[in-house]
Amino acid sequence: MSGLDELDRSGLDRSGLDRPEVGRSGLDRPEADRLEAGRPGPEVDRSALGTQGGGSPRRGAGDPVKALMHRHRELCERAVDPLEIAAGLEAHGVTDRTAARFRHRDVFSLAEEMYARVPRDGEAPPLTTPTEILRPRLDWALLTLLPGALCAATVTGVRLTHGRTCLLVAAAGLLAVALAVHAALRRGPLSPQHGAHPGLHRTEAWTCWLLGYAALGDSLLRAAVGGGPDGLPDGTANGPWPVAAAPLLALALACAPAAWSAHLLAAHARRRLNTSRGLEEFAASVQPLLLGACTLFMCALAALAALCGAALGEPAGYAHTLTLGALLFLARLLTVHGFAHAPAVALGVVGAAEVLAPATVFAGRLPGCGFLATPVETLVAAWGPAGVPSLVCGTAALTLLIHASRTLTRASAHARTDRPC
Repeated sequence: MSGLDELDRSGLDRSGLDRPEVGRSGLDRPEADRLEAGRPGPEVDRSALGTQGGGSPRRGAGDPVKALMHRHRELCERAVDPLEIAAGLEAHGVTDRTAARFRHRDVFSLAEEMYARVPRDGEAPPLTTPTEILRPRLDWALLTLLPGALCAATVTGVRLTHGRTCLLVAAAGLLAVALAVHAALRRGPLSPQHGAHPGLHRTEAWTCWLLGYAALGDSLLRAAVGGGPDGLPDGTANGPWPVAAAPLLALALACAPAAWSAHLLAAHARRRLNTSRGLEEFAASVQPLLLGACTLFMCALAALAALCGAALGEPAGYAHTLTLGALLFLARLLTVHGFAHAPAVALGVVGAAEVLAPATVFAGRLPGCGFLATPVETLVAAWGPAGVPSLVCGTAALTLLIHASRTLTRASAHARTDRPC
């Protein structure tokens, strides 16, 4: 969909139908507004815009489709099929209701006419095959394996050392893992599209907090409910504040299946984009692909959690690990495709809830404030300390899945091909 790149350079209004500049096409702004609404100007007879034969409107001086084509000239000239134009119009807020003002039943019908009417000189770039666009690359494939390898080395080093050396190994290892994850998220199918929605870094702080809570939060909450903690964490699983390394290792290793699941979703979605005949048909075909990608990732994460728990001799913690992994995967998918606001809100709400859980337990120790700790203590007594993060992460992941099923099934979410997968 190479023509969509030109939208960002054509001075168009991204909030809806863009307005032509005064004098650009010989139309003043009131006249352009009338053309956008599909209404003729005062000097044009309304009957001149009636239908002929097959129902297509007559083309004259007040041709609204021609005015729309002029405003999206570069998109129309570079489009390789009508669906590319439909995706571009959809990305700019054109709906079926807007298309009705141009005497068309939906956006795709309008895009077909625009594609058929555009003059072509044979210099348009040829259609790139999906295999050329979506071929996996060795660099990002190796980068996604790096966080898991470094995390495994860090866990091994921590368990083989003691005292200050153990703390130094843990600090160096965590820094190396963070840098590896940052590199993996900047290349390949987990990297944001060129020109995606700003604010892609708003989720990183909350993501770090959620991962830290996965390692230390459950033991802190258990100790808080029991009257502790009696000391600071020492990096071991047997200390006063035990560290759960299995969830961190499983999530670090899950970077690879997350990248491949996102790659498969992008590959098949773009193939559907090349073969679909309408936006509704495309959305219906992509929705099972989205659910399949999420299921594939969750199965891989469950297997990794079991392996890490067995290798480290710790509980696998399926509930917390799987819900947190699903939340992070869906948040990244939405962010990659330019929908960064919902993931930022979801991760922020979950992070705040995990902060409040132990805080209310500590606040309940104050005189007359015991009621503050009652909800958390009741939940811990029923489901264990992992019940709090599992509940909030699961709720947020389900919310993002519903949101993704509505946004990631749009053609405009998969139309960009300006970066390789």
